[in-house]
Amino acid sequence: MSDSPLPHTPARTPRSASSAPAARSASALHEPILDWYAENARTLPWREPDAGAWAVMVSEFMLQQTPVARVLPAYERWMQRWPKPADLAAEAPGEAVRAWDRLGYPRRALRLHAAAKAIVEEHGGVVPDDHAALLALPGVGTYTAAAIASFAYGQRHAVVDTNVRRVFARAITGSAQPTISPTAADLRLAVSALPADEPTAARWAIATMELGALICTARTPRCAACPIQSNCAWVLAGSPPYDGPPRKGQTYEGTDRQVRGRLLAVLRAAQGPVPKSELDACWPEQIQRERALDGLVADGLVDPVANNSYRLPA
Repeated sequence: MSDSPLPHTPARTPRSASSAPAARSASALHEPILDWYAENARTLPWREPDAGAWAVMVSEFMLQQTPVARVLPAYERWMQRWPKPADLAAEAPGEAVRAWDRLGYPRRALRLHAAAKAIVEEHGGVVPDDHAALLALPGVGTYTAAAIASFAYGQRHAVVDTNVRRVFARAITGSAQPTISPTAADLRLAVSALPADEPTAARWAIATMELGALICTARTPRCAACPIQSNCAWVLAGSPPYDGPPRKGQTYEGTDRQVRGRLLAVLRAAQGPVPKSELDACWPEQIQRERALDGLVADGLVDPVANNSYRLPA
């Protein structure tokens, strides 16, 4: 799950003539997908009835570009330490970075800390239920605002992550894969597919996401177990292979991301400033190491301090 650059389109935008066929196609998918979700939804702590909006918000930040299995232990530790936004806001941002551990993309920790402070200062410590107010929080983009409003408050919004884009690309447009980058057309399609009433639309949002995560996967879709196999445009077309631009996998070994992770691991393990010599020992290539360290400082993840030392942000 990740925020996309898609512009926000209100869920109640009137359907145009061009979106009507897609809407008619999607309406046939509502009941089987919702029934499937009722029987097959994973039990996850942020989905519990009493989890609350803060739990949903924390999970959505953590799940951006990170699989559920890696998120679960970090989420549990986080919520035990900071069960409310005020608990996190009262700590130094460096503690959020420390607790983020090895989830990756640690700027998310800083953004979540900044969002917690804004929630305390502007919303009395309660995660707002207004979509525009959510979108105004630090680090909250189009996807995350819609996800919190939908999953935590049962509102009617198009929640469009990679899994949802893939389900709709196959089931409605007949494509093997969605476009590499999100488009405004993806959002329009998702809006046109929403059920009319809010509670059903909120369940639909999470159900389509779950279907993409468990059944309609990117590499080996389990079409035989899919509740909409008989209505899927891609299956009905003979499951044609993907013929778009090459989709490059992400590398990690030897990249600046790996170096940044090594540097942060040293700083997380320390309870105070770390001499530069200790950071130098964690990666042999000087130019790459210095570039990674400069990037961490520029991103606000590391503070330079006296005596040529560094620490997590205070």
